[in-house]
Amino acid sequence: MAPFRIGIDLGGTKIEAIALDAGGSERARIRADTPRDYDGTVSSLVDLVAAVESEIGARASVGVGIPGTISPASGLVKNANSTWLIGHPLDADLTKALERPVRIMNDANCFALSEASDGAAAGADVVFGVIIGTGVGGGIVVRGRVVEGHQSIGGEWGHNPLPWPRPEEAPGPSCYCGLAGCMETFVSGPGMVRDHEAVNGTRLETREIVSAAEGGDESAGATLERYADRLARGLATVVNVIDPDVVVLGGGMSNLPGLADSVQVRLEPFVFSDTCTTRVVRNLHGDSSGVRGAAWLWPLSD
Repeated sequence: MAPFRIGIDLGGTKIEAIALDAGGSERARIRADTPRDYDGTVSSLVDLVAAVESEIGARASVGVGIPGTISPASGLVKNANSTWLIGHPLDADLTKALERPVRIMNDANCFALSEASDGAAAGADVVFGVIIGTGVGGGIVVRGRVVEGHQSIGGEWGHNPLPWPRPEEAPGPSCYCGLAGCMETFVSGPGMVRDHEAVNGTRLETREIVSAAEGGDESAGATLERYADRLARGLATVVNVIDPDVVVLGGGMSNLPGLADSVQVRLEPFVFSDTCTTRVVRNLHGDSSGVRGAAWLWPLSD
C-alpha cells in the first residue's frame, strides 16, 4: 500500500484532518469542533488521527499546524491565539498519545510549505507565504524546507513596523504585542476596517468596503488603494531581506479583487534592485493550504 501523510489544521473553532497519498492526492478529510481546553484538544486530535487511519486503512505520519509555535527554549507552546495551548508540551503529549513522532509547526509555515510543494509557488527555490486575515503572519520555505529560525519565529513579518511611514501613518495604531505601528495593525482585516473608519468616519466591514468601491464609492476605493500600498511596502522589506522567487498571498484578505496584481505593481519602487522579478501571486489551495502543508511536514523520503 502506498505511504500516506496525515495533516491536521488546529484552528480556534475547528480542527481539520486530511490524508495525502504518495502523489499528494487527498484520500480522506474529517472535521471536528475545537474543544476550548487543552486536554480536550489533545483527545480530539488523537480521535481524528484514528478516524482518518480507519478510512484509509493504513498507519500514517502526522503533521500538525497550530496558531502558534513550539518554543525551542522550553518545548512549550507560545504565541498561540488559542490561548489554552500556551505553556503545554503539545508535541511531546501527541507523540506519546499517538505512539509515533509528530511534527508541529506554525500554521503560516504550513501554508507556505503547501504552496511551495504543489501550490502557486511549486518549483520555486525561495518562497514567502503571507497570511493576511484577522491577523498577519508568514512563513519561509527554501528548497522545499521550512525555515523556522533559531527562535521559531521565522517569517513573522506582521510584527515589524510599517516601513517608509507617511506623516499620517506614524506612530501607528497600538498592537496587542505591546508596540505600535505593526504591519498587522495596517494590513489585517480589522486594520482595513479601522483605517476606513478613521479616514471617513463610517464603519464598514471589508466586504462592504469592496462592494462600495465596486459601486463607484471613491472613499472606499481610496481605502483599497492605501491597503495595497501598505502591503507592498511591508512585503518590499521581506524581499530586500530574503529575496524570494515568489510571494504567495493567503488568508481572507488575499481574496480582495486584483490584490496580487496591485501589490506587484507597487512593489518595485521599494525593492533594492535594478529590477524586481519576485512574483506576487494568490494561493492555489485556498482554505486547504494549511492542512495540506501540515501533511507535507513529513516528506516521503523521511
